[in-house]
Amino acid sequence: MQTPRPEKLSAGMILSPLPVLLLALLLLLPGGSCSTERKLSRIRSGALSAGLDPGKEPELPETVPFSDGGSGRDTLVVEDLDGNQVILMKAVRDEDGELVATDVLDAAVVTARFKRVAERCGRVDIRFLIRVPAEMQDSRWQLRFQPTLAILGDSLALDPVIITGALYRRRQLRGYEQYERFLSRIISDTTRFIDLGQLEVFVRRNLPGLYRFKTDSSFVSDEQFASHYGVTERDAIDHYTSRYLIRKNDRRKARRERMFRRYVKVPILTEGIRLDTVIRNVSDGSFTYEYVQPVHTRPRLKKVDIFLSGQLYEEDRPLYTIPPGEPLTFYISSLSTLAEPRERYLTQVVQRRVLANTACYIAFQSGRDAVQRELPGNGPEIDRIRENLRELEANETFDIDSIVVTATCSPEGSWGSNGRLAQRRSESVSRYFGTYLDSLRRERGFSVDLDGRIYTDSPDIRFLSRSVPENWAGLEALIRHDSLLTAHQKLSCLTILEQESDPDRRDRRLSAETDCYRYLRSDLYPRLRVVRFDFHLARKGMARDTIHTTILDSVYHSGIEALKDRDYELAVSLLAPYEDYNSAVAYCAAGRNASAMEILRGLPPSGNVYYLKAILYSRMGDEKNAAECYLRACTLNRSLVHRGELDPEIAVLIAKYNLTPPPEEEPDLSF
Repeated sequence: MQTPRPEKLSAGMILSPLPVLLLALLLLLPGGSCSTERKLSRIRSGALSAGLDPGKEPELPETVPFSDGGSGRDTLVVEDLDGNQVILMKAVRDEDGELVATDVLDAAVVTARFKRVAERCGRVDIRFLIRVPAEMQDSRWQLRFQPTLAILGDSLALDPVIITGALYRRRQLRGYEQYERFLSRIISDTTRFIDLGQLEVFVRRNLPGLYRFKTDSSFVSDEQFASHYGVTERDAIDHYTSRYLIRKNDRRKARRERMFRRYVKVPILTEGIRLDTVIRNVSDGSFTYEYVQPVHTRPRLKKVDIFLSGQLYEEDRPLYTIPPGEPLTFYISSLSTLAEPRERYLTQVVQRRVLANTACYIAFQSGRDAVQRELPGNGPEIDRIRENLRELEANETFDIDSIVVTATCSPEGSWGSNGRLAQRRSESVSRYFGTYLDSLRRERGFSVDLDGRIYTDSPDIRFLSRSVPENWAGLEALIRHDSLLTAHQKLSCLTILEQESDPDRRDRRLSAETDCYRYLRSDLYPRLRVVRFDFHLARKGMARDTIHTTILDSVYHSGIEALKDRDYELAVSLLAPYEDYNSAVAYCAAGRNASAMEILRGLPPSGNVYYLKAILYSRMGDEKNAAECYLRACTLNRSLVHRGELDPEIAVLIAKYNLTPPPEEEPDLSF
């Protein structure tokens, strides 16, 4: 494990022994100790503590001046729904309840324990201030504050904020200096373990021929060295190497981590913290840090709480644990709550007749048309068609009107004989499955007359036999997609299929001019012997061929759900084609203001439409239109009066101009 080291110390941070000694003597004086103890006592009693502050509400950007009748920047002239002019100004209520104009007043600040924040584009920035009074700080101490975020029943520890006193930091750096001196005593150059002087004397006395080449860089192998002098070079070096120094150096290496903990009692953290600042003069005032924590919103998230706890340290000793204080609550407003829970329906044309189809590969003996289950591969295919018939017969929506059975043959043999064979096979398959369908109806309890005919309320099912003599289109598709044929073989086969129109000559040319005909006969031709089933179905109880009905628009419904889940990009992609109010909400929530305003301008006026316009005008810096739209929205929908405090674009206007919607008219009860 590598022991962490601090960053390179500047010259001003290095303490000489004399100032450290004088500082230690000063700490022993009664005045400083008593002051620290009194301070610590006040902290423990709760009379002195740090706190959270929500900070100031964000303000709208400076706007471009507009014509307001010369009333000045702090006055607006707006029009209500009836066209009457209303003058708005920065105002307060006097003792009689009348609104009077006022300038900005500097007064005592009352900090609320909650704050409204707006979620935009799926994210909200939680901003708060950590305030630490000057009386709570001490040069000997380190304050470690831990903000904790409580969200949807869960808690998340945020990055801590550390406030370090100047003397506390000097002691930390002093520990690093002592550790660096210890590390400097660890020898990394192995030649320092060799007594080079004695080794040189040995070589000069016993190997004078070698000594003459002291400054020569010629290479002499260990074998040559040993053959001339009886000992190897390695033996000579080992003889004059100090084992004691090596062991002593190894002990120092083994003690690195222990010595780091001894000298550096409190390491300086560089990762996993939001701030570590050194306060050098605590008499200057309180410490304030603005903490910004982004939070990705999620469904049902309406508020988050911030708690602040911490610890007070002197060197490595915890003096006091700061318990969590009263939480700071952030109420989160989202534009997604402005979405209207409306549903859209689509007109659907329902056809009385429906077509379903499938194909099966039933093998026949050469030149034969009888359906034989025992032939290889026939069993699973016959069972699959039977299952399809069983499901269609039991279907509660459709009746089987007719079944068209089309059989095809492979190209070998003449066109005429293959056509006759395909027709016989189609008729044979129709009889086979017609018999199965009759037995299926008997099992279900249909009545049967004396002649064995079935009587049922369901319509009769007709089997219609059709045939295609040779399936050349299927062969062409198989050749194109085959993975075993080479490109040259495919080209040869496809050229013959394109050039030769007579089917009999076409097969003969394939057998004579291609080197892959055997592969075609053994692997591709059997896949052309197909029996296709086309099931013509009719809806039960439906007399007309078509009817029109309505179904829920699932795309629009998914867009509303995405808006509620605050997946705004998905909501925009789903709702954009509809260009209605909810589309405008999605655009507005995604921050696409121009697109939202374009849709709103084409919608009929309503309270919600005016409210969205007020938000968009406020974002654009047009306070006049924003105020007008907000007042009109509140006139049409009184619930939006309280909603205005939740959206910062409106809340700033309310605070700046004291926007008060007109009171709701009371009904006239006179007779």
